[in-house]
Amino acid sequence: MSALRWTRGAAGLGRVLRSHGPHRPASEEGTLGGLCSSRRSSAASPREQDVQREWGHAELLEVLEARVRQLRAEGTPEMRVKEVQVDRPPQGRSSRWAQKLEAEREVKQRRQEEFDQKKRAHTPESWTLRKEPRIWSKKLAGYLQQSKKAVPKSSEEEQLARLLQAALVKFSYREAGTLTRKKAKAVDTHTLVLQQKFLAFFECCVCTGQLPLAHHVLVTHHNNRDKQQVLTLDMYNTVMLGWARKGSFRELVYVFIMLKDAGLSPDLCSYAAVLQCMGRRDQDAHTIQRCLKQMIEEGFQPQLLFTDLVLEEEDRAALLRAVVKAEPAFHSPTQAPNLVSTSMLLKDVYSKQEGPVSYPKLHLPLDTLQDLFYQQLRVELGSSVCVQSVEKAPVMTKELTEARKTLKALRAQWEAELLRVLRETKAKMGRQACEGQPTLYPFLCLLSEEEFVSILMQVLQVLPAQGEPLLQLAQNLGLRVLNRHLVKQKQVTNHVQKLGQRYSQYLRLLASDTQVAPYLPREYWESLGPLEAPPQQPWSMAVLLQLGKQLAEILVQAVQMPRSLAARQGAQHRIPVLYHVYSFRSYRQVGILKPHPAFTHLLETAAEPTLTFETAEVPMLCPPLPWTSLHSGAYLLSSTKLMRATEGTTQHQRLLERCPPAQLHGALDALTQLGNCAWRVNGHLLDLVLQIFRDKGCMHLGVPPPRSEAPQPRQRQLPPGSTPVHKSELRKEVVRCLKAAREMHSLRSEALYRLSLAQHLRHHVFWLPHNMDFRGRTYPCPPHFNHLGGDLARALLKFAEGRPLGPHGLDWLKIHLINLTGLKKGDSLRVRLAFADEVMEEILDSADNPLTGRKWWMEADEPWQTLACCMEVAQAVRSPDPTAYISHLPVHQLLGTPCGQDGSCNGLQHYAALGRDSVGAASVNLTPSDLPQDVYREVATQVEEFRQQDAKEGLRVAQVLEGFISRKVVKQTVMTVVYGVTRYGGRLQIEKRLQELSDFPQEFVWEASQYLVRQVFKSLQEMFSSTRAIQHWLTESANLISHAGWPVEWVTPLGIPIIQPYHRESKVQVKGGIQSITFTSSVDDNQKPNTLKQKNGFPPNFIHSLDSSHMMLTALHCYRKGLTFVSVHDCFWTHAADVPVMNEVCREQFVRLHSQPILENLAKFLEERFCSVSSNRSLKPSERALVMKLRETLQSLPETGTFDLGQVIRSTYFFS
Repeated sequence: MSALRWTRGAAGLGRVLRSHGPHRPASEEGTLGGLCSSRRSSAASPREQDVQREWGHAELLEVLEARVRQLRAEGTPEMRVKEVQVDRPPQGRSSRWAQKLEAEREVKQRRQEEFDQKKRAHTPESWTLRKEPRIWSKKLAGYLQQSKKAVPKSSEEEQLARLLQAALVKFSYREAGTLTRKKAKAVDTHTLVLQQKFLAFFECCVCTGQLPLAHHVLVTHHNNRDKQQVLTLDMYNTVMLGWARKGSFRELVYVFIMLKDAGLSPDLCSYAAVLQCMGRRDQDAHTIQRCLKQMIEEGFQPQLLFTDLVLEEEDRAALLRAVVKAEPAFHSPTQAPNLVSTSMLLKDVYSKQEGPVSYPKLHLPLDTLQDLFYQQLRVELGSSVCVQSVEKAPVMTKELTEARKTLKALRAQWEAELLRVLRETKAKMGRQACEGQPTLYPFLCLLSEEEFVSILMQVLQVLPAQGEPLLQLAQNLGLRVLNRHLVKQKQVTNHVQKLGQRYSQYLRLLASDTQVAPYLPREYWESLGPLEAPPQQPWSMAVLLQLGKQLAEILVQAVQMPRSLAARQGAQHRIPVLYHVYSFRSYRQVGILKPHPAFTHLLETAAEPTLTFETAEVPMLCPPLPWTSLHSGAYLLSSTKLMRATEGTTQHQRLLERCPPAQLHGALDALTQLGNCAWRVNGHLLDLVLQIFRDKGCMHLGVPPPRSEAPQPRQRQLPPGSTPVHKSELRKEVVRCLKAAREMHSLRSEALYRLSLAQHLRHHVFWLPHNMDFRGRTYPCPPHFNHLGGDLARALLKFAEGRPLGPHGLDWLKIHLINLTGLKKGDSLRVRLAFADEVMEEILDSADNPLTGRKWWMEADEPWQTLACCMEVAQAVRSPDPTAYISHLPVHQLLGTPCGQDGSCNGLQHYAALGRDSVGAASVNLTPSDLPQDVYREVATQVEEFRQQDAKEGLRVAQVLEGFISRKVVKQTVMTVVYGVTRYGGRLQIEKRLQELSDFPQEFVWEASQYLVRQVFKSLQEMFSSTRAIQHWLTESANLISHAGWPVEWVTPLGIPIIQPYHRESKVQVKGGIQSITFTSSVDDNQKPNTLKQKNGFPPNFIHSLDSSHMMLTALHCYRKGLTFVSVHDCFWTHAADVPVMNEVCREQFVRLHSQPILENLAKFLEERFCSVSSNRSLKPSERALVMKLRETLQSLPETGTFDLGQVIRSTYFFS
């Protein structure tokens, strides 16, 4: 037995053998006691001693053999035991220790079996789930009992059919009274959030095949009268539709009975689910007829099943089979002809008789476009895009190599640990769901476990060193899961294959080498037949946060690293990589997930060269899908909203869904046209920017320096004996330096993303899909790299398709160049053109030697756009024939610079046109003139006159301001007063400008800014009297509407319905976990409106909606004329040769827009919406008084002037 290693069991055995107990009889001592005791029995004979010794050896060997068997059963490595030949004791003698060990083994085996049984019981396959509900209605319960007591010969199918027919019967008033759910008061926020969680839970269960679990939770809550109040009709319909798709008639009937038992009335979706199920099961015609009859009695005609519901092909076929079986003469309604917008403003756009149409085509052939489509499809199926960083490559030192190796090893460990913790979390939540709780279990089944781990690892990679608020992190994680789930659903439903076939046909309209009759892209796409999948409802904010918080907690729990990376693996304690801490931000305590400094240092040392972006954050490699509805457009698979809104809001969605489809055609076609513009990167300019970016940047040129260049405190430690004042000053200086460092890091990161994407796309043609905000203003969807940014972002982009300059194109390029410098703002176009020729030497030097020459371009207002235009002009003037010069060739070439044209204080232009204000119109270039009018300079001049008068009267602040009132000081306030800036906000703007003046006495800043804002408002009141009157009318109308309890709504001239998303804030809490997250909800119409924001927001939002209407009209008419057109709100871009055409279209559409009775139509809409009898039924007396006052206000429109809109057509500087 020398090879035997004593374990805990053997050691225990030894202690027992050596124990001293009471004296036992000789028969007992002869077994083990005589062997191990120091005392020997002198009464025993030698023969007896030999027998005792042999018995002891045999008994000990038996014990050890039992122990070996036990260890082997536990999985302990085999132990080699030397066999000892001994005589076995007689059968009647047994070892007490062997029996004890055997008993222990049996107990352990029994416990293991119980554990395995319990574990198996918690797997989805072994869950015991309820199917049959408890019915509270005596009548419905009687129907259910009768179906159970039916004649034995009758089949289950017949029993269920009779039960369904009985449940379809509409109850009498008395019977319904006992079931009708109480709806006396509105649903509170807590209940609404709970209902959103339940509905999302049921939808996810249906998507992931967890339908029995959804049914179980539904039954569990239905069986409790208090919990039943949370259930809504949509929840019952969701579960019913799931059973219908499976053809499970019994379960569907149970849910339908529960729906009726809950006091809810079936809607069209309810009947569609029942009919689908019967169509799949080939139900008897009588039952289907009974269902259709009841549906018609409820006011739903069978045709509505196919026109009002968006169905998948399989669901539609099953529904049609059921209806045709009951009514053989029924035919599915044919697709209604696509209606055309009836707006007078769009009549020319959609008319086929209004002159020739020359819609532009892309410059790429069909085969190339199809290849680009498959490239983009692969990108979106991959869910993320890896991009090489443009940061300066570090030197490959031993430390860097070791850091990357360590990081790789740690990530492998983290992925395995994340997988383990995720599985444990899923199992735990599955058990809770089995108990009837709507947990996150089905959400964690939406994606594969490996996909969840990938998402978490990506988030960990980009977590900033200062940490990220748990609220933002949770929302980000929730949105990533939702977006990937939506893409995955399209793969499951075969949508991807159908999309490929449809898109190949669509490209024939756009390709340069195909001939198709002229269509707008949306019209052509719709002519190819329906493709839309049923829209997926977005999750509420509470659901997103709950899921995201759970994933964040998994990340915190699973990801750990050694305390010291230099120590040997496994030789030390491991610490969390992420810490949950609290910090004060804007006087609020915020929970933050912060990475450990050791992890941050490891990332910085490794300096990995890649960045990861979500698919929807990157421009597209093929033309976007045309916008055809709220749910279809932009990216191929990634879900994109037509109208941007805060996550979880529903009011815009419902408003747009109620809108007739043709009413949105103008907006849909304008967004499609903007997205169809092909772009390229200006490679030459990008190289220059990267050179400066990698060489510590340049703030003057808008290239942020690295964080290492941030200002440092003059002193890092206080000297001994420092005074409290000195300490306070140093503390403030440290705070300022930290703030500057954070701002520099943020700007640097933004520039890094933009430049890395530009470098990634420099050899590609790409597209920027667009959507709009609630006012109708358009925005490109990719956030990091687009033409909506500042000077640098715009300069990096070029049109992918170039055009000859023609006879006037070079002149417009020169004028555009001088506009960008800001040197000749008040001069005529002819003077600007002559000035460009004067400085041609500087232009050519800037183009040839941008970083080593005289650097004239660096002093411009927009330096990078100026440099790009210098390069373009240089190439054009040096070409053999400038009129034939093309900025780019079909694939690899330098391309033309877009020529931007800006409106003159666009908001004031719209106000002057609305009020027919002749004085105001002249100030903002609506009337013809030899020189451009500068409204900012005019206001500054008038304010200076007021100041001189006050200074003569001895006003001290007016005397101090002598020589300091300039165009720059008043510009921002004049620009924003039209958009609702208050006197307080205007004072802050002017205060900031005065603080920038180094020679202005800073002790007078507050008093001077207070004085100037009064004078600016006084000047505007005199110059734009009708503007202030219209603003006051809009503000007062919104004030009355919001005080009566409604958010303000209106419809733009192009037909876009708008509702202001300003409501009173209510706090919603997502409890549990490492921190309860509280977020503020103020964006849904279930809450009362915020009267202050409603009234202050209405005037600027209304003007923004007019501005967007004008832009969309210009875009559509330019597209009809074959122009390339994009916009940055009120800045319109096209090729240099096409500027005259675009200017003509822009003026014409402005006149056409304001020729409509805009204010009259607005007043009529508001009166019908808020002052009608149907709107006033539930109002209090005080609210009725407000409505009466509102009616009077709406009927008292502001007086208008005598300005002739026709003058705009002849105004050279309306857009210049």
